[in-house]
Amino acid sequence: MKKISFRLNGESVECYIEENQFLIDILRDNFQLTGTKEGCGMGECGACTVIVDKLNINSCLYPAIEIEGKDVTTIEGVAKNGQLSEIQRAFLENGAVQCGFCTPGMVLSTKAFIDELSDNYKNISKDDIKKALSGNICRCTGYLQIIESVKNLIEKRNSAIQTGD
Repeated sequence: MKKISFRLNGESVECYIEENQFLIDILRDNFQLTGTKEGCGMGECGACTVIVDKLNINSCLYPAIEIEGKDVTTIEGVAKNGQLSEIQRAFLENGAVQCGFCTPGMVLSTKAFIDELSDNYKNISKDDIKKALSGNICRCTGYLQIIESVKNLIEKRNSAIQTGD
């Protein structure tokens, strides 16, 4: 067993892990953060997506030993003070949530994409959004509502920047 320390959803945490464990296992088993789902177990579906140091990663493939000193955000860390984030609200408003299995990964991929844009929301196309979400598979929605959610959110942010809100 090896002791590791990292930041999880904004809080410093420690835990003991086996050196062959994956990040998804410690999130679900050690911290009971079950919003991170294991779908395929091969990094193909995106259900296990979390953000590590501002990059979305497949936690089912990410060795837990490599998380030492890093910053991890799971779906449980997206909402603040019991209030849904603007990304989560956009998904709800646009009907982008059906069964919900892929939703945590989609939300986190969207968050990483939007955070990477760093207030530079001009000229973002649907193709850019599709590329940002390409590591996530949804079996229910057909992606239209998901892409529209992200597009609408970007348009709101761009409008707020232009009007100074």
